[in-house]
Amino acid sequence: MMQTGPKRATLFLGLALLAGAVRAEAQSAPAASANAAISQAKALIEQGKNDEAISLLGEVAKTAPQTPGLEANLGKAYYGKHDYQQAVTHLEAALKQKPDDGESTQLLGLTYFELGHLQQGIPLLEKVQSWLPRPDVTGSYVLGVSYLQTQQYDKARLAFAKMFSVTPDTPQAHLVLGQMMLRQDLEEEAVPELQKALALDPKLPMAHFLLGEIYLFKSQVQPALDEFTKELEIDPILWLAYWRRGDAYSRLGKWDAAERALKQAVWLNQNFTGPYILLGKVEISKGDPKLGSEFLERALRMDPNNVSAHYLLGTAYRALGQKAEAEHEFELSRTLRGKAEPQ
Repeated sequence: MMQTGPKRATLFLGLALLAGAVRAEAQSAPAASANAAISQAKALIEQGKNDEAISLLGEVAKTAPQTPGLEANLGKAYYGKHDYQQAVTHLEAALKQKPDDGESTQLLGLTYFELGHLQQGIPLLEKVQSWLPRPDVTGSYVLGVSYLQTQQYDKARLAFAKMFSVTPDTPQAHLVLGQMMLRQDLEEEAVPELQKALALDPKLPMAHFLLGEIYLFKSQVQPALDEFTKELEIDPILWLAYWRRGDAYSRLGKWDAAERALKQAVWLNQNFTGPYILLGKVEISKGDPKLGSEFLERALRMDPNNVSAHYLLGTAYRALGQKAEAEHEFELSRTLRGKAEPQ
């Protein structure tokens, strides 16, 4: 017997609800699968398995391209494998979906930096730094370098001051900026910053040393010696200053003074090859290749692939009449130099 009236309406309503539930379940199944894939991809990225993550996320993109986090994680995976062009595409898409995504914002800024697009990267890195209660070291460093490369030196000082937790207008901030300029081969620009630091604090450690390094690099040996001497007046156990002082004296041919300074460096730090190599050179120049060879052999026990040490040791062996050993060292130095040169 056919049902009519309220009973029939109730039946239709029940069928409609059942159909809706079936559709909702069918729609939620792919969504749940996509979210699970995103979680799995995140774990793969953390393990450095970027290609596997990209493959997994690519499948999600085919079936559920609007899944939250898909573009952000694709961008992160491509950034992790240094495919910066692909990373840009996905990170830009991620930020269109979620403009306040801090990680994607920073990664896109870093990606622009790697591609040399500094003007695009700087605003993103600035934005991230303004969001963080504490400075992010990587972001601050890259932002500071970006400022240096775009000649925004005051902004660079602020970024590096934040990175190293120093007050921006202090001598320490100018010292940090000078050091970072040296890392970027901005020697000429570093000099006034270091001089500003010393004007604010004449006893600031390392400022005179860095100035000495610059002068020595420019072959201005006497000004370099003066700066190393001033540094040692502030810090008499800075072995680096004795090492560079010995280097400067050796360039002037003042072998006894060089020997004394280099031995002082060794007495303070016996685990660095630089002073031993220079001592080898000094002793050879003073006419004692045997002692020179001992210093160089010690340096090579610490650094077997040092080109200069092998060459100087060959020179010492030749002076000692050990022709086979000398040729062996010269050949090693040629081989190592060839490997080190760009192809």
